[in-house]
Amino acid sequence: MKGNGPVSDALFWPEVRALLEKRRGRLHAYESLDAKRTALIVIDMQRAFVDDGTPSFVGAARAIIPNINRLAEAVRRTGGSVAWSRATFTSEPDGGWSTFFGHAVSERVGRDVIASLQDGAAGHGLTHGLDIRDADHIFNKFRFSAFTRGSSDIEAWLRRRGADTVLIAGTLTHVCCESSARDAMQLGFKTVMVSDANASRVEANHIATLNAFIQSFGDVRSADQTISLLEASVGARAAEQPATAAAK
Repeated sequence: MKGNGPVSDALFWPEVRALLEKRRGRLHAYESLDAKRTALIVIDMQRAFVDDGTPSFVGAARAIIPNINRLAEAVRRTGGSVAWSRATFTSEPDGGWSTFFGHAVSERVGRDVIASLQDGAAGHGLTHGLDIRDADHIFNKFRFSAFTRGSSDIEAWLRRRGADTVLIAGTLTHVCCESSARDAMQLGFKTVMVSDANASRVEANHIATLNAFIQSFGDVRSADQTISLLEASVGARAAEQPATAAAK
């Protein structure tokens, strides 16, 4: 199992394919990537979401770790950057989220979720098995979207590196991953949700999110497709260098 649902272009509904053919003329938004200007943003792969028995457990999350690690290796190898977010609540009774914890979940669930995702709590840490390197950026995220103003430092971090493209992986597909991906696009980043490196509790939510996202906000690719695009970018740069040298 590789996270939720199919991992190829077959995950897109026929009516979505037909709409994109009419409006875009093709399925995918981006036919190439600039690897050196690409960053992988891994959303909330924390113990509170990935480890068995935790209050925010996502059953499909552990299965996507190999694909996340493959993406991280490929992004680093081709000249890009990698960042890891940690969902974080404050020590206030409502965790700083009065509307969500007042209405979306029960008082007991809310209390357990807030306690497990405060900075320093065991559940707040990134889960074991992730290939995290010293040069990567680990950051706290105080809203569903990493790109909501005031939620984190990720936009400034990307701008300093000259990144113009973000790959979104992690959990939950239809909550923090989708929120971050949509906001990244609206801030001017080319954005790709990696289908088999995202996970939700309900497969239907996962698939519906990817079908909605590809229509207006960016692209959806499998891990294999994404890695191929990164490697093709390196090949294209290598081919350009002799031609530039010859022209001189």
